Amino acid sequence: MEKSYNDAVNLLTSQGKFYINLGLDRISAVLKLLGNPQDKLKCFHVAGTNGKGSVCAIIASVLQEAGMNVGLYTSPHIFKYTERIKINGEDISDTDFAKYVFEIVEAADKNEIHLTEFEILTAVMFKYFADNNVDVVVLETGLGGRFDATNVIKSNLCSIITHIDLDHTERLGNTKDKIAFEKAGIIKQGCPVVTCEGYEAIKDKADECNSLFVMVAPFEDTSELALKGTYQQENLSLALAAIKLVYPKIPEEIILKGLHNVKHPCRFEYLADKNILIDAAHNPNGASALRESLDMYFQNRERRFIFGCLKTKNYEKMMDILFSEGDEIYLNHFDYPGSVDFEILQAACKYPVKQFKSLDEINLYDGQLTIICGSFYMLKDILAGIAV
Repeated sequence: MEKSYNDAVNLLTSQGKFYINLGLDRISAVLKLLGNPQDKLKCFHVAGTNGKGSVCAIIASVLQEAGMNVGLYTSPHIFKYTERIKINGEDISDTDFAKYVFEIVEAADKNEIHLTEFEILTAVMFKYFADNNVDVVVLETGLGGRFDATNVIKSNLCSIITHIDLDHTERLGNTKDKIAFEKAGIIKQGCPVVTCEGYEAIKDKADECNSLFVMVAPFEDTSELALKGTYQQENLSLALAAIKLVYPKIPEEIILKGLHNVKHPCRFEYLADKNILIDAAHNPNGASALRESLDMYFQNRERRFIFGCLKTKNYEKMMDILFSEGDEIYLNHFDYPGSVDFEILQAACKYPVKQFKSLDEINLYDGQLTIICGSFYMLKDILAGIAV
C-alpha cells in the first residue's frame, strides 16, 4: 500500500527518530547507499544563529529570477514538513515527500543506520534535488555547522555565516567564540566565505582551507526588499555579497526583481487585514531585533503580545527585552515537547499577564498591534485558519 504524507510524518516524529544527535557518519553512510546525490549539487551553504532563513530566501529568489532551477532547504517549518524542501518556490509534493522518506528509512534500517528526523529530511532533500537536476541549492544548516547533517557536502559555491549569538549552548558551547568555531565548520577547501563579523575562528578556518574571506559591511539599502525588519540590512548585505561573488554577471534589474519577490513567512510579517504581526524570534538576539523593528515601524502603537517559548531558551531575558509597562501580555503553553508551562512563564515575567487560549477570544481590531512571537513551533496552532 502506498504510504501517505501523514504516514511519513508519523515516522519522522516517532520516538526512534525525533531527537538530535549531531555527527556526519550516519548521513554519510545512507547517502552512499543512495549514490551520493549531494556530490552532484552546487550549494550555497548558510550557518549562523539568526538570519539564516532570510539570507537563504533572498539568495534563492534572486537566482530563480536569473533563470536558474533553484533548490531551497530550510528549517523548521511552520505548517508542513514539505515547506522545508522547495524547487523554484514550490514545496515538494506530499506524494514525493512520503516516497522519499520511506525509501531512505528503509535503506537505512536495512543497513542498521539509525537516522534522526533531521538526517532523514536532509537525505530526502539531497536525493530530491539531484533527481530533479537543480542548478543550485541554497542550503540552511539545522544546528551549528561542523557536525550538522547538511555539512556532508565536500565543497560549496560559497559559505555564508550570519550573525552569531548565544543559542543551543548545551551543544555548541557557552561562548560566542566557541559557537563561531562550530559555524566555521561549513567552510570548505578553496571555497569562499562571506560574513559580517570578524571572529578569529572563522578567519582561522578560512586560512586553513585557503578560502577567500569576505567581510561585508552590513549597510545595504533594504528599501527594495520585500522582507521588513531592521535586522534585514545585515541579511541582505550577506546575501548580495555572496550572489555577486559567485554570479557577478547577474544584472542589477534581475537582482532588484528578486528582492521584490522574496517570500519568508513569519519573519516580521505584518498581516494588515488582521492587525497581527508575526515574528518567529526564538532567542534573546531575535527578541532584540524584533523590539528594535517594532520601535522603528510601529513606534506609536500600543502593543499586545502573544508569547510562548521552549525550555531550552532564555525566556526570562526574552520577555524582559520584548515587554514594557502597559503592554497587554498573553503567555502561551503550546502543544510541543519542551514548551514552557504558563505558570513558569508567568513567574518569570515582571508584568501582569493573561493565559492565552485562542485568537477568537481577542479583539484584534481594538487599535492595539497584536504581536505573535517566541517560537516557530507554536505558530501553526495559533495561525490555523489565518492566511499567512
